[in-house]
Amino acid sequence: MSPEIKYAYLKSHPLFANATEQSIQQASDLMKVKTIYRNESFGYGDASFSKIFLLIQGKIKIAEINNDDSSELIKDILTAPDIFGDLSMEGNTVIDEYAEALTANTVVCIFTIGDLKQIMHHNPAIAIAYANLVNKKLRKLESKHSDLVFRDAKSRLIRFIKNWAMTDGNRVGDKIILNNYLTHTDIANVIATSRQSVNVLFNELRDEGLLFYNRKHIELNDQFIWN
Repeated sequence: MSPEIKYAYLKSHPLFANATEQSIQQASDLMKVKTIYRNESFGYGDASFSKIFLLIQGKIKIAEINNDDSSELIKDILTAPDIFGDLSMEGNTVIDEYAEALTANTVVCIFTIGDLKQIMHHNPAIAIAYANLVNKKLRKLESKHSDLVFRDAKSRLIRFIKNWAMTDGNRVGDKIILNNYLTHTDIANVIATSRQSVNVLFNELRDEGLLFYNRKHIELNDQFIWN
């Protein structure tokens, strides 16, 4: 891949939003770029070979397998731009956690933790941006935990779809359109309920006139988004 494209990828990501051109150039020399195909999954490496990934294009599912019953727990759904991997930067990755591309031609930039630590050591602006991105993820995790404690399944589904629309929706007339790259099983795993419950709740929301959905798209009206 050309140095110009690698530079452009980094320049577009929030981690390097306030970085100097020189530091971006140096970082682009250290990173690798990978295009991931839909349904392709991958881990984060381990020890000193663990990695940080910058999501440049596409959607990623972060999940973990329960070894007791082989069920899947979806921890997060990421849309570009975002960051994931060994976020502690200590080489202690969760063995059973993995990332999976939900869309075709998903693009990530990859740093080893050693290289990224070196970059941040010489560039405080990048270190601060990294801390802010991780802090944002922690707040999101706290919000998800509160939802599980205080909200019922329907409220969690509505909140999930609202957040999905805010980050990934496209306005068409008076509607918000979502490309439906998640299955009902995926959504059920995110909001901690059953696939059958998600099916029932989607039908309820459709019957209430709040949305329309099929395998490819979900259409939301303004009342559903903003109330």
